[in-house]
This record gives sequence, structure tokens and C-alpha cells, in this order.
Amino acid sequence: MKVILFWLPTIATREQIESTAPPIGRNNEAYQALLQELKELAKAADELGFWGIAHTEHHFHSEGSEISINPGLLNLYMAEGTKQIRFGSIGYVLPSWDPIRLAEETAMIDHMLKGRFFMGLARGYQDRWVNVLGQKYHVAGAPMDGSYIDQHNRKVFEEVYRIMKLAWTQDAISYKGEYYEVPFPYEQGIRRWPPAEWTRKYGAPGEIGPEGEIRKICVVPKPYQQPHPPIFQAFSVSEATIRWCAREGIIPTILTGPLARLTPLVESYRDEASQMGRNLKLGESVGVVRGIWLADSQEEGAEHARRYTGWIWENTFSHFGFWEAFRLPGEEGPLPQPGEDTVARMVKADYALVGTPDQVKKKLATVMEKTQAEYLIWLGDQGVMPKELTLRNLELFATKVMPEFQ
Repeated sequence: MKVILFWLPTIATREQIESTAPPIGRNNEAYQALLQELKELAKAADELGFWGIAHTEHHFHSEGSEISINPGLLNLYMAEGTKQIRFGSIGYVLPSWDPIRLAEETAMIDHMLKGRFFMGLARGYQDRWVNVLGQKYHVAGAPMDGSYIDQHNRKVFEEVYRIMKLAWTQDAISYKGEYYEVPFPYEQGIRRWPPAEWTRKYGAPGEIGPEGEIRKICVVPKPYQQPHPPIFQAFSVSEATIRWCAREGIIPTILTGPLARLTPLVESYRDEASQMGRNLKLGESVGVVRGIWLADSQEEGAEHARRYTGWIWENTFSHFGFWEAFRLPGEEGPLPQPGEDTVARMVKADYALVGTPDQVKKKLATVMEKTQAEYLIWLGDQGVMPKELTLRNLELFATKVMPEFQ
């Protein structure tokens, strides 16, 4: 089991956010404190033997949570001074990116970290920023409802992915898609390239056409890892997405609580991969997302989850439909139910693992027994929870729980 610490870089604790004049997201002192905390936590995680650290890509979060506007820069900053732990983003929101720039940037990061880098992909679900940064593709946040807006987002996502992968794996590429062309204009090529013979002699085969025009481009550098860094898909919840990941050799991170719903998704990945000639064991190349709160008792762990994660979920994620991850088999109606204890719901749905190390170990063993997942994605409370509690959770998990699963 490889444990990836998944943090939503948060600029201050709940108490500080509630007592600081808004917008705290533009508070430079608070942002400096966030950077220092992330570096300290990364160093501790490295020394404790965690496999990786990941975060999201989000923009315009004036409220102070998920301040992770440039995943690559944050990866490099946090990695300074570490020795073994890997860094990545789960994930880059592809419909807001130019595919060539993303291929270049991530290949550079892979070199700078000498392979301690993994790549994450996401479609983007927040209209507030996807609509702005994705306007060149006329794309909006994915509502995950099968509508035209949702389907358009997926089409752009898949085209950006295809071009990025070509740029990583081929010495020279050309591409004509629905949203993007390489070169541009594609039909006539790029006619003004005076040093054409220099490029013909020293560049990649096929870059220069018979009339000295640019017909292909060579994206440099290629990734340090070959053919490219490991690729993760952010928070997969549908069987269709899981099967697409299996066909593409992408590692899904499955945000589904109840084991009766989670295990069939893990099995569908294995079965679809087999159709593509990849004979995998159950859980191989699959990540499952869980929240973990270690304490001196189950009640104390649940209270920490309620005070920090519960606060974030009730105020943000619940408005985007994420509670579907905790729907129990056969259950109908809106979630959460009126007056429901949201953390109790997470516990009941096998998502929140709370309590003493022994209690958490037992609950985690059940999850791993059913799924055999290669990766555990620990969605933590960095920032919103005081740093001392986060450090204590990391140490308890690394010393009391993790050895049982390695």
C-alpha cells in the first residue's frame, strides 16, 4: 500500500479564517505561513516514509482554502530538502490548460525532481474559475450530469490529454482536432521559419516540409520518466470514468465510501484493463480515497473530523454534490439528510476512519481486504486543522498503522 497525502492547501486554521478580515486569500502574512507549514509537513512526511504528497489545482479561492493555483511550482517548493517522497497534483484541470505548455511544464518538473513526480488529471467542476480560465475552449465546470455542458467539458479534457501525451512520447507531432491544431494553421503549415535548413539538419525528423515550412513540432524536454510520469485521475466516481482510466493506463482515485459500491468499481478497472491486455491483480493501479483521524479515542477522532473536515464539507463540497460518495446502497433522497451529523454519515459509509491507531488499523484492514488497492489517498485537513494535530496524525499513522500494510 502506497500512501499519498492529499492536502487542500489552506491558508489558515478554521479559527483564524473565522476571525480574520476577508478576503484572507489575499493576506500575505497568512500565505507565507501556509508555505512554511507545507514545507515543514513535507519534510516530516518524507522522514516518516510516506509515498507521496498531492494537492488540487484551484483558483480564486478568496475564502482561504485550496490555495493551489500553480501545482508545478508548489510541487517544486515543497520538494526542496526532501529525499524520497514523491510530489504531484491530482490534478491539473486540463480544460483550462494549453496542452503543449502543460506537457513542457510537467516534463521540466519531472527532470527537476529526477522522477519523484506524478501527474494528475481533472476535468474541473467549479464554474467560478473554470469558466474564466477555460474560455478559449468555451468550456465550463463539469456538472457531472450528462448535459451538453458536461459532455463538452469531457471532449475538451480528452483532446488536451491526447495532445499532451503525444508531446511527451513522440519526437515530433502534428495534430488536427476539434479544438486544437499543431502546427497552426494545420493545412498550410507555418511558412515563416527562415532557419528551415538548420532545423532540417539538427531538429526532429518531419519538422520541416518540402517547401521549408513547419509541418511538425518537437516538444522539449521529454519527461525524465519514460514514457511519462505515472498518471492519476482525480476523484473518479463513475464506472464509465473508471473504465476509461483502465483503457488509458491511468490510476483512478476513487471517492466512493460504502464498500458494497466501491469494490465493484475496483473490479471494473481490473476487468477493463484485462480487455486491453493488461493482466492486473485486483486493486493494482487503483487508488481509494479516505479520511483518517487518529486520536486517543474514537470520540476524539470523530470530534476532530467534525470540527475541521465537517466544517469544510458543509460549507463547500456539499454544494457540489460530493455527498453522493457517501450514499448507502439502496438509499434514496437528498444528502445529507436534514439535521444529519455529517461525520457520522462519513463513518457509516466507510469513508471516515476515526479513533485510536488500533481502531483505525482494523477499519483500514477491511477496506484493503475488499479492494486490495495499491494506493491509499489520505484526504487530510492540512491548514484548517492546527499543524500540531496534523503532525501528530502523520506520526501515529506512520508508526502505528502503516507498517501493517507494507
